[in-house]
Amino acid sequence: MYDQRESPLTLNAKAKDSVVAVVVVVVVVIVVVVVVVVAVVVVVVVVVVVVVVVVVVVVVLVVVVVVVVVVVVVVAVVVVVVVVVVVVVVVVVVVVVVVVVVVVVVVVVVVVVVVVVVVVGGVVVVVEVVVVVEVVVVVVVVVVVVVVVVVVVVVVVVVVVVVVVVIV
Repeated sequence: MYDQRESPLTLNAKAKDSVVAVVVVVVVVIVVVVVVVVAVVVVVVVVVVVVVVVVVVVVVLVVVVVVVVVVVVVVAVVVVVVVVVVVVVVVVVVVVVVVVVVVVVVVVVVVVVVVVVVVVGGVVVVVEVVVVVEVVVVVVVVVVVVVVVVVVVVVVVVVVVVVVVVIV
C-alpha cells in the first residue's frame, strides 16, 4: 500500500513558500504605499512652492505699482504747486510794475499841469486842473481794468492748467 499522506518535509516546504509569498505581497504593498505617499508629498510641495512664488510676485507687483503711482502723484502735485507759485509771483510782479508805472505817470502829469498852472494862471488853471483830473481818472480806470483782465486771465489759465494736470 502506498501512503497518501505527505511527508513533513513537503509540508514544511509548502509552508515556507506561502510565507515567502505573503512577505513578497506585504513588501510590494509597502513599496506602493511609500511611492504614493512620496508622490503626494512631492505634488503638495510643488503646489505650495508655486502658490508662494505667485503670491510673492503679486505682492511685489502691487508694491511696485503703488510706489509708481505715489511717485507720479507727488511729482504732479509738486509741478502744480511750482506752476501756481510761479504764476502768482508773475502776476504780483506785473501788478506792482503796473501800479508803479501808473503812479509815475500820474505824478508826471500832475507835475506838468502844476507847472502849466503856475505859468499860465487864471481861468486856464481851473480848466487844466479839470483836464488833468479827467486824464488821471481815465488812466487809473484803464489801468485798473487792464490789471483786472490780466488777473482774471491768469487765474483762468492757472485753473485750466491745474485741472489738466490733475486729470492727466
